[in-house]
Amino acid sequence: MLDELAQLGDLPTALLMAALGLVMLADAVPLLGVLVPGDVAILAAVGVGRPVAGVATVVAVVAGCLTGWSLSFLAGRIFGERLRHSRVGDWIGEGRWSAAEQLLRSGGGRMVLVAPFLPVFNTLLPLAAGSLRMSYRRFVVCAAFGAAAWAGLYLALGAASRALAGLLPGNPLLVTMAVGLLLAGLVLLGTRRRLRAVTGVGQPG
Repeated sequence: MLDELAQLGDLPTALLMAALGLVMLADAVPLLGVLVPGDVAILAAVGVGRPVAGVATVVAVVAGCLTGWSLSFLAGRIFGERLRHSRVGDWIGEGRWSAAEQLLRSGGGRMVLVAPFLPVFNTLLPLAAGSLRMSYRRFVVCAAFGAAAWAGLYLALGAASRALAGLLPGNPLLVTMAVGLLLAGLVLLGTRRRLRAVTGVGQPG
């Protein structure tokens, strides 16, 4: 594992960003996204420490997320209730699907914007938005801003973590990822609590 992570620094920037975009696409897919560590992938890209990585990382994250979310939106628009009552819908759970719809009805595009900061819901809201016939233009604009904000947060946390990595023992890339995840957990915990207080919807169980 350590060897594979160390080899990230040897990859060309274009290839590294393409791989990050694919990871973010997978992270945006319902069910599969729960298993994909998108935040770890961003921190790893930042941990490589290349001067051009900042802007390129944001572009890769936004492109990957928008591709995955657009596919989910299209699936919700075309299949809608059939998908909801299929085996895939059973795996997602009626409670989670209903909660996603409630978020969209109460918050509209604002909830699409903050979706990247909500685990599980970040993959369900695009499906629900398509099913509820939300305008795709409105959806994709809000989703793009949300993805950019999410990527920007992890870039900032990754940069801070990389600076701290120089003061701590161990592999700089691994230290950057570990400290970044700790800082992100603290920041996102407060964000999610505020969102639950505003929307009245808790995390899916």
